[in-house]
Parts: sequence; C-alpha cells; structure tokens
Amino acid sequence: MDKEQLRFTLFGCVAILFWSCLLASARVVTEQLGPVGGSAMLYSIAALLLVIFIGIPKPSLFSLRYLFLGGALFVCYEIFLTLSLGYSNNRSQAIEVSIVNYLWPALTVLFSVLGSSKRPSVFLYPAILLAFAGVAITVSGDQGFSVMKLAANISSNSLVYILSFTGAILWAIYCNLTRRQKSKHNAITLFFIATAIALWIKYAISDEPALIFTWESSFNLLITAFLMAGGYGLWNIAIIGGNMVFLATLSYFTPVFSAIFSSIILGVSLSQNFWSGVALVTMGSLICWYVTREAPSKSLAESEKSTS
Repeated sequence: MDKEQLRFTLFGCVAILFWSCLLASARVVTEQLGPVGGSAMLYSIAALLLVIFIGIPKPSLFSLRYLFLGGALFVCYEIFLTLSLGYSNNRSQAIEVSIVNYLWPALTVLFSVLGSSKRPSVFLYPAILLAFAGVAITVSGDQGFSVMKLAANISSNSLVYILSFTGAILWAIYCNLTRRQKSKHNAITLFFIATAIALWIKYAISDEPALIFTWESSFNLLITAFLMAGGYGLWNIAIIGGNMVFLATLSYFTPVFSAIFSSIILGVSLSQNFWSGVALVTMGSLICWYVTREAPSKSLAESEKSTS
C-alpha cells in the first residue's frame, strides 16, 4: 500500500470511527433537545456542513426515479433510526435498538442475492439466521436468551424495535438501489436536506415543547453533527483511492465498535449476554459478505454505510 492509498484508507477508518460514536451521541442530543426537535436540529446542521464541505450536486446528475425512491428510502431510514433512539425508554434500550439497526448489512446481501440470477452460497442463509439470532440474544436482556424474555422486552416499547428493524430493511433496499443507479455521483447532501425538512415538518405538527438550548446541549449537538457529516464526507474521500477490500471488511465490525463507544459515551455497562449477541451479528454479517465477495468491493463499499 503506497502513501497515497494509505492516506485515503486512514480517512475511511476515521469515517468508521465517527459512525461508531454517532448513535450514542445522537441519543444524548435527543435526551437534551427532544426526539424530534433534537433530530431536526442535528440533520439541519449536518446538512449545512455537507453543503459547505461537499457541496450540493445538481439534481440532473441523477434519475428522477432514484431521487424520489432513493431519497424516500434514505429519509425514512434516518428518521426511523433517530426516533428509535430518541423514543427508547432508557440508554440501555437505545443501545439494543442500535444493534437491531445493524441487521442491514446481512439484509443488504440477502436482497442483492434475491434480486440476481446467481445461485447463492449454501452458507448465506445460515449466516443471515446467525445475525438475527445475535439480535434476539442482545434484545433478550442480561439474563440470557429465552423467547419469553425477548417478547417481554420488545413489548415494553415495541415502537422503537419496529422502527429500528424497519429502518434496517429500508437501508438494505437503499444500498441495493444506490449500487444499481447509473449516476456515479453522490446525492447524500440532497437527502440530508430532505431529512431535515421532513423532521421539521414532523416537529411542527407534534406536541414536543419548544427547543431550549444550553451550552452543554449546543456543544453535544455540534459534535454529533460533525460526526455525522464527517463520517459521510471522509467516506466519500476514502472510496476514491483507499483500500476498499480492507475498509469493507473493517466496516462489518462497526456493531462491535459502536457497542464499545456507546457503553463509554452513555455510561452503560453491557452484559456478557449482550456481547455474545453483538459477536453473532458481526459474524453473521461477515460471513454474508465473504460468501458473496465476488461482487466488486469498491462498488459495495460506496453504497454502504456502517452507522446508522
């Protein structure tokens, strides 16, 4: 790896690091400013940062189908994810919800295979089941897996689990749609602006109280927006000349990184049962990627995000 490729690869590593910190940081913002209002502020500032550092691409660079369908998928995913974090009963549940979100890599591979004429590997479906089993163990709580515990935990706040799981499905569809679009340009800035607008509309019709800013909440808001915009911006740079095989592989460990940083940022002690579930989610996603790795690595990595 030459110096230039190393530099681009490091940018990608930092992007993955940013995404790993993002979900916990977003939870803090929603605690301080409200689930909807805090999310609206977060995406507004992140969109502004993307406009400044990446710019706004011309809509004519994309097909109308991709702008509307891809944009709708992106906006719904981001809203579902942030609201699932914001509406969680507590910080421990927010971390659980974030792991449900990380089913999207396995689902992305599944939808890609279902949409192609190639015969999938015999290991693909067991790997997907492994990822789902990991989520089930994680969501079951600290005392080990059981169907009763899983059902009880989900029923305590079913909305956030439904939002997160639906978001994972939407993001997997979005990844496959983005890979197939003809334009090689990135519409992220446009989609961020659309997400911010949608959240402000929801805030306007909701009964959330007015936003009250403090020095602490303002600082956390800016840091989180920087992590969000910086992750996307650095990843866009990384895919130009980085080692995408390495970065694509590393990105599948994001659930582990995210759980570690979430535990630190949110001050939550995670049980051995939780870590076992996270390990299974990561292992299942890695196997899914490995058995379908004949797909061009760069193309895959360009369409995938590790955070959210």
